[in-house]
Amino acid sequence: MKTNFRTARAEEIAAILDWAAEEGWNPGLDDAPAFHAADPEGFFLAEVGGQPVASISVVNHSKTFAFLGLYLCRPDFRGQGIGLALWKHALDHAGTRTVGLDGVAAQQANYARSGFIRAGATRRFEGHLDGAAHGQISPARPEDLENLARLDRTANGVSRPGFTAAWFAPAPDRTTLVWRNLTDILGVATIRRCREGAKIGPLIGETAEDAVTLARACLGAMPAGRVIVDVPSENVALAARLRNLGFEMTFETARMFRGPAPETDDTLQAIATMELG
Repeated sequence: MKTNFRTARAEEIAAILDWAAEEGWNPGLDDAPAFHAADPEGFFLAEVGGQPVASISVVNHSKTFAFLGLYLCRPDFRGQGIGLALWKHALDHAGTRTVGLDGVAAQQANYARSGFIRAGATRRFEGHLDGAAHGQISPARPEDLENLARLDRTANGVSRPGFTAAWFAPAPDRTTLVWRNLTDILGVATIRRCREGAKIGPLIGETAEDAVTLARACLGAMPAGRVIVDVPSENVALAARLRNLGFEMTFETARMFRGPAPETDDTLQAIATMELG
């Protein structure tokens, strides 16, 4: 049968995330609307006989940067070249932008054949952390958005206004907390309920201890028994702190780029998502 490639509709992103959950990726309960808002044209499906069988996202965050994720093929359709053809189709959406991804280590050679070069890794830590309120940490307000987008841009080295506007807005199962003093914002963290437990990201703050303080405040606002934090490999201080708190590293992905890698800074304690960066 002929394979057809098309842009996924907003309501279909939730189904793609269901596929991801079946693969053990544990997406957030409110991820679909925020993902779609980042780039409504950035999600793709392959269809065989009118049936969606594979997916991928190539989200254009800015005029210079995109991020690839949600690369999935239904088990009955693997090994037929459908995923690779969809990959090539979707990458056209990025144009000349740098494209980043978090990929499983076993696929690094395949990604390299498409021009991706490893720049580091993302390490997932899972464990338990008690919540604790903090007098200077409170929910984000609409008027904070410009400053939060600035903090995210500085930490990640890229601008992603569509994503941050949606991600930092409150949702039933996602909330963002801001650490502020009288004149400035010192840090930010987002917690979201997932199929299992909760993920905290991004975590942006000056130190690993600041990151833990923000994480505790998040869990005070949205308690969870299982906590998941995705830490850049260069952030050895937070990795060590989480291990001291009893967290275990459960897996690692390769952070790779096609094109110049953005320059992150030391305030990026943990990424937002492995799907959108």
